[in-house]
This record gives sequence, C-alpha cells and structure tokens, in this order.
Amino acid sequence: MRNMVLANSRTHFLSCQSGLPQRASFKSAKPFTCGPRGAAKLRSSPAHRRNKHCSSPQAVAQQDLPAAGAQAQDKLVYKGIYSDWTVEDQDVREVIAYRAGLNVAALALLVETAIVLTSADSVPGIWQNAVVAAGVAGLGGSLYLVHMYVTPIKRFMQGLYGVGAAGAVGLALTQGGQSVPQYVAEHPSSVWLVGPFFAAVTGLAFKEGACYGKPEAIALFFVTPVLLLGHLTGLVPQGGEKGLLLTFVALCTIFAGRKWTQAIKDDIGDKSVFMYQALPVEEQQQLDAERSMRH
Repeated sequence: MRNMVLANSRTHFLSCQSGLPQRASFKSAKPFTCGPRGAAKLRSSPAHRRNKHCSSPQAVAQQDLPAAGAQAQDKLVYKGIYSDWTVEDQDVREVIAYRAGLNVAALALLVETAIVLTSADSVPGIWQNAVVAAGVAGLGGSLYLVHMYVTPIKRFMQGLYGVGAAGAVGLALTQGGQSVPQYVAEHPSSVWLVGPFFAAVTGLAFKEGACYGKPEAIALFFVTPVLLLGHLTGLVPQGGEKGLLLTFVALCTIFAGRKWTQAIKDDIGDKSVFMYQALPVEEQQQLDAERSMRH
C-alpha cells in the first residue's frame, strides 16, 4: 500500500506543469525545536488520500504538505515554513509523555538524593537502584520523544544517554548490591562510566534553554558539568559538592515542573518541517526544485 501511495505521489509531480507556491526556505528554520517525536506522516493524511488528480501546483502542495486546518476546522491553525498545521490528538499524547518522562526522572532524582543524604545505609541498595532505574527510563523516554530539526544531534544525545545508562547498569551488576549513587559518591573515577548520561542531560538543558530562554534550563546547562567535573577531579570540597548537588536537584525539579505550564504547541515546534523531513529524499528534492522555479 505504501508503495502505491509513493508511486501516486510521484505521478502527481510529473503531471504538474509549474512550480509550487513560494514558501520560506528550510534554511530559515532554527537548529533546534522543542516537541515530541510524532510528526504527521504526509502520505497518510486525509488530504493526500482524497486528491487523486493533480490539476495545479497548489494541489501538489496540498497533497504533500497539507494544511492541517482543512482537516480539522475546529482547531487552531498555525503557519509553518512549509504548510499550515494543527495540533492533533497524537501530538498531545506525545507531548504529555515527553513531559511525564522528565517529571519521572526529576522525582527519582529527588527521592534518591534524599536517601543518599539522609539514610543511605538503611535503604537496601537494590531499592535505591530501582529508583535510579525509574529515573533513567523516564529520561530515556523523553529523549526518544523530543523534537529536534537536526536529527544527528538528537541521535548523539541518545547515544550519550545509552553509554551512561550502560555504565550505571554495569556498576549495579558488579558492585555487590551497593547502590550506584553511593558507589559513584565514594569512587569519583566512576564518573567516567555514568558521565555520558549527564552529558545528555546537559544537551537537553541547552536545547530547552535555547528554545524558550528558560532560566532553570540555562542554569542546569552550566551546573551539571561543574558538579560532575568537580567530583571527578576533587577540586570542589565536600561541602561545595553537596551544595552543587542540591542546586542540581532543585533545577531539575523546577525545570520538569514548569514544562506543564507551556502550551502544547510549544513542545511540537514547526510541525511542517518534520512533515517535510518525513518525505523520501527524492520527493524533498522535487519539492525544492519546484519551489526554486517560482523564485
């Protein structure tokens, strides 16, 4: 079925005589945007399935970059670089999941920090590691759902997360039941194993700060590496480390909590860009060529 739709789409391009309507260049897009993973698939849209013949360049544009407002008249229509779009139910679900993952990670960090600072010896390491695992899973889900225009950067952040998570699992399995946070606290060199995880946190903080100018995200971008490097090198005294840790926890909690105050569309970004990127390369090139002819 997918091959039939792709063939039909290419037929539309070949049968049209003139270019697409002029639109803003993709190069004008910001390098980052905030939102969930779920960009609408162009060829599965009702507008694309409904139009079976191409009689004008406008029809091509509507089929491959449909205006979402035509599909849902009761929804707000946002103007994107490539087409108009609306917030769909799937977008809402994925934004909620993205934010929920951040909150699970922040809650796990808050709980484990309280345990380490107050009653580490009275709570079995296996239970502490279970809290850590919940936090790691929460952040992993958010990194999977987050929207970025530049896919290689997103994949790099996910790779850092994976390396750090694997390091934490390795410590949990080899340290005789001692909790991962307690072991890292007592052995600064183990930061090399879990540090990439926190590098991914730093990257996400930078992305959120760049998108929205959130002060807590910007602060988190600076505090995270200082905390890790300070512990690794021993240059920060114990009291300073504790202060940095509490600052880190507070920033993560504020950051995760304040995500719920944003409009859903903010975490989606310009969905028309992701719709464009969902097309095969050949069709993207055809769209670009048609648009260039109009300039």
